[in-house]
Amino acid sequence: MKSIFTFTLSLFSFILSFAQQDISGLISDTSGVPIAGVNVVEKGTTNGVVSDFDGKFTISVDGNSTLVFTYVGYNSLEVPVNNQSIINVTLEDGVSLDEVILVGSRSPRRTATDTPVPVDVLDVSNIASTTGKVEVNEILQYAAPSFNASKQSGSDGADHIVPASLRGLGPDQTLVLINGKRRHQSSLVNVFGTRGRGNSGTDLNAIPANAIKRIEVLRDGASAQYGSDAIAGVINIVLKDNTDGFSGGITYGAYSTAIGDGWEDATGETLYNVEGKNRLDGDDKSWDGETVKIDANYGVSLNDQGGFINFTTEFLSRQNTLRPGFSWRKGYGSAGIDGFNFMINAALPINDNTEVYAFGGRNYRDTNAYAFSRDSFADGDNRSVPSLYPNGFTPRITSNITDVSVSVGVRHEMENGWHVDFNNTYGKNNFHYFIKDSNNASMQDASPTDFDAGGHFLSQNTTGLDFNKYLEDVASGLSLAFGFEYRTENFGIFAGEVPSYGLYDVNGTIITNPATQTVAFDSNGDDLPGGSQGFPGYSPDNEVDRSRTNYGIYFDTELNVSDAFMLGAAVRYENYSDFGSTFNGKLASRLKVSDDFTIRGSISTGFRAPSLAQLYYNLIFNNIVAGESVPSLLSANNSTVTKAFGIGQLNEEKAFNASIGFTYKNSGFTATVDAYSITVDDRIILTDNFTDQAILGPLNVDAAQFFANGVDTRTKGLDVVLGYEINVGENSKVKIGVVGNVNDLEIKSINNGNLNEFTFFGPFSQAYLEAAAPDYKFGLNLGYSCNKFDATVSLTQFSEVTLQDFQWVDTPATNQAEADALYAVATDVYKAALVVDLSLGYQLTEKVKFSLGANNLFNKYPTPQFDGWTDQGGLADSVQMGSDGTYVFGRLNFSL
Repeated sequence: MKSIFTFTLSLFSFILSFAQQDISGLISDTSGVPIAGVNVVEKGTTNGVVSDFDGKFTISVDGNSTLVFTYVGYNSLEVPVNNQSIINVTLEDGVSLDEVILVGSRSPRRTATDTPVPVDVLDVSNIASTTGKVEVNEILQYAAPSFNASKQSGSDGADHIVPASLRGLGPDQTLVLINGKRRHQSSLVNVFGTRGRGNSGTDLNAIPANAIKRIEVLRDGASAQYGSDAIAGVINIVLKDNTDGFSGGITYGAYSTAIGDGWEDATGETLYNVEGKNRLDGDDKSWDGETVKIDANYGVSLNDQGGFINFTTEFLSRQNTLRPGFSWRKGYGSAGIDGFNFMINAALPINDNTEVYAFGGRNYRDTNAYAFSRDSFADGDNRSVPSLYPNGFTPRITSNITDVSVSVGVRHEMENGWHVDFNNTYGKNNFHYFIKDSNNASMQDASPTDFDAGGHFLSQNTTGLDFNKYLEDVASGLSLAFGFEYRTENFGIFAGEVPSYGLYDVNGTIITNPATQTVAFDSNGDDLPGGSQGFPGYSPDNEVDRSRTNYGIYFDTELNVSDAFMLGAAVRYENYSDFGSTFNGKLASRLKVSDDFTIRGSISTGFRAPSLAQLYYNLIFNNIVAGESVPSLLSANNSTVTKAFGIGQLNEEKAFNASIGFTYKNSGFTATVDAYSITVDDRIILTDNFTDQAILGPLNVDAAQFFANGVDTRTKGLDVVLGYEINVGENSKVKIGVVGNVNDLEIKSINNGNLNEFTFFGPFSQAYLEAAAPDYKFGLNLGYSCNKFDATVSLTQFSEVTLQDFQWVDTPATNQAEADALYAVATDVYKAALVVDLSLGYQLTEKVKFSLGANNLFNKYPTPQFDGWTDQGGLADSVQMGSDGTYVFGRLNFSL
């Protein structure tokens, strides 16, 4: 009888455990303010509800189930029901500084204020959904203290892929990871008048902002941990993993063309595109650069063990902007773009110890930028075909850019506690030029106006095997990690159609034998130039298809000597098939003086391998000097021409990093302050123009440039990140954040050997290098929320920037006396400026929110001297805040 009673009771309890019951509760933030619109889902099912305006919810679930609470801008939370009828929860804002991070430390116990090196954790999903910033570069420019990026104009490929830098170093000296795995770089090498000249960076804008959960910015040298490119630091993009159904948004915005009066008076010339008048496109506009962004994200659970798949799509269309320019630069402004993004992130646990994961996507962009204008043939410009363009023309450089990537791996925990991660990641960038509204003057009346100009590609495949284990019983904890990595890279240039690069004779036949064919000429007897104007196509002589391999071995450890004191060390050996091997190390430490105050610091060596593009890129192009076209050669590093000028083989850049700082957190206030010093020897630069006609004459070019290990630099600075949150009423709170950077880049030496220093790397090019490291940038971010309303104001103070204009190129100095004379007239100072951004948001319903705002609210522009020599030919160079003015936007966020 007793056994029957026991069985009956057990059966009854079992049935009760699976019975449905009603759960109710209140959802609030850390200050006690109720949160409306929170998704509440029974884990592993599609059963879910949304909290009401008062933050309350009611749901019927299994008594032994788990509830998952998710909302944009807050950390997700899982709560077991355990047969409770009332569950009240508190969601933490965004990505807390106490959340475990993935970059900078392989220890599973590290947080942003617990690391021995500075790491910013940016809640990109919240920024992207509440501001008008539609691309990742824009978001980081105003959120990370030492990150700098600005849109270019008239800089060939750099108009289409924005170069960005960290701590004032080059675009290719920051390593980019996605979910901790190496991201491929762009195939574009910046060669014209732009930041990051001679560099190939990673295209952050190829990653849809709506696919990103957060971005971790490691501001410290990390070559010993992650390999090449990590001299300035590491940007790790963590993709969304939420499973709360569908969410999306629609953004519309436009730029004001009201740039202000007095431009013609200041220059004494007729200008184009002033106050929306006399525009190149023939329209009068008060607003241009119209931008539409439509994004959608869908996440779903795959099983009750935490498996998920998350999809993101994004459509972006932005029209060109046009700002004041001279007759030879009528198309000054930012490039237009039509793009489509698709990204997937997924993980599937096989059992309690093994998980398969995958992520990747495809980004496609059709871009459109204006090149320098060509005068009419009647005005003496023989680059124009009179029958095609009687009044001259402004060619357009357009491109089709495609990025694809896929990463697949397996994580497994062995019986002895070691965690294993085997991964393979592949990525490729393809950059294809199409030149429109142009002509090949040597073809005369037979010239087409559109050209396929060819392009370049870069692919990368990385295979890695990583091991790590955390030993609780060694001192106060010991983290051990080691691994192997094998990487292959392939860079290529493919030719365009013949008219895009060809020179034709008087009979309209492509010249293949200059000894027997006569070049077409104008009425003055001058040769008509060949190739498409604006950007000449790549010819079969430019084509390359080069590959290399490298393997790396690393060991990374952190020992918690006590709860307060930690020591870390890392070493890495890498071997490249094209230049040899390198060995790097890092030491780091952290001391908790108290529960609130921590001192930290590190020293490390670093390196960056010369990119395949820097080794093999070559092109004959038209450099614009004083409005005139100068046929120029960018010679590959392995060519006989390069060797003839005495330029040596490229080797790796070598760096030494040191940093020291502190963190503090108490009662809603957090602070991190870090000082750094970074020396880089044998830094790769793009030289100035060499004009020795004894070598260049047979090549039919007037000048040549080369990649070289040209300079040694030292960069010193200070990063500051402060945050404070306070309740100001029953349902209201205020957030205050300060981010700042003070930076100084010094060119220690120019490695010109026996070559003339002013020809090798003169003041014009030095100014470009230094402009990538502005003296300072400070941002004050103020946020207020009350019930369904929120507001954000951001004030960003940019420092003064000094550049040298194109007079240096027109009449290059060859000695110090000539340089001193040019400094007096060719120095352009862009004054310090304060930019204000404003965003207002209102929760219309449980699932719909509307935001309205303006970036650069008070229409600030760079303020240089008003003359025709200023950089890029426009009156306002793309210094820091850009040269597009006020951007007004509206955004609608929704969820289903």
